[in-house]
Amino acid sequence: MSLPKIFVTRRIPDAGLEYLRDRASMEIWTECQPPPYEIIREKIRDIDGLLCLLSDRIDKDLIEAGRSLKVISQMAVGYDNIDVAAATARGIPVGNTPGVLTDATADLTWALLMAAARRIVEAEKFLREGHWQTWEPMVLLGADVTGSTLGIVGFGRIGQAVARRAKGFEMRILYYSRHRREAELERSLGVEYASFEQLLQESDFVTIHTILSDDTFHLFDRPQFEQMKPSAILINTARGAIVNPEALYDALKTGQIAGAALDVTEPEPIPLDSPLLTLPNLIIVPHIGSASYKTRSQMALMAAQNLVAGLMGERLPHCVNPEVYRK
Repeated sequence: MSLPKIFVTRRIPDAGLEYLRDRASMEIWTECQPPPYEIIREKIRDIDGLLCLLSDRIDKDLIEAGRSLKVISQMAVGYDNIDVAAATARGIPVGNTPGVLTDATADLTWALLMAAARRIVEAEKFLREGHWQTWEPMVLLGADVTGSTLGIVGFGRIGQAVARRAKGFEMRILYYSRHRREAELERSLGVEYASFEQLLQESDFVTIHTILSDDTFHLFDRPQFEQMKPSAILINTARGAIVNPEALYDALKTGQIAGAALDVTEPEPIPLDSPLLTLPNLIIVPHIGSASYKTRSQMALMAAQNLVAGLMGERLPHCVNPEVYRK
């Protein structure tokens, strides 16, 4: 009996590839850049399973071209690049990799927060450019973290993990979410529920951990920056399009807010001629929230397990459209 055919849109960690090796006939796109849309469309015509990444556009036309497609598995927790409704209409389950990257992303959030607060990137550049001549009492002053107010926008797994870390800094922790969490969880994490407006007005640091949707697209725009403290620092490790880049540039350039640190941008990758890259009070890293050896290996294995389950007609361990099983 021949093995099902799959296409993997990038080389992934060995943990995932080893799981797939004897369970499917596998073709891997090995180039650094994502496969062009036309390539995925060509491949999808004759495969049973697709393992993709956030950088791949999996739209309705592409899904409908998959004549024998049984499953789509994404090596990421987010899936806004996939037309899930189109997949559901075809009875195709879509898998993701939730939970596994929570700690890695929360850790990076804190790395960015601390780096922005204490102006680490500016200070390192200051040194390398030969400006460090002596100890100076008024050079490269930054923001205090301990005892400050942290505002968390979006309070799922990652937002809660960020809150747990904040307790060690004796911070006042505000959170905003579409749905307020249980009182027991609030007490255990030492957090206060706030309106979005209150959170913006009172927070020294604002960190974004919500999904990208029609409701959250450019959630941070000029009116929101106008409500923030001039000393506030914004952190985004969620999705780039939650923040309007033009409004962020203006807010940082004019001193409307003090600083920002981004793991995600709109678009990705950020163009090298973007005016954002001229700002000294902005840190940008290339979407490395889950980039630890352990986390990426676990993500690859989960994505492979989702894929194989779908190929075998079994329920995906992590399925974003479980309604396909109720038909």
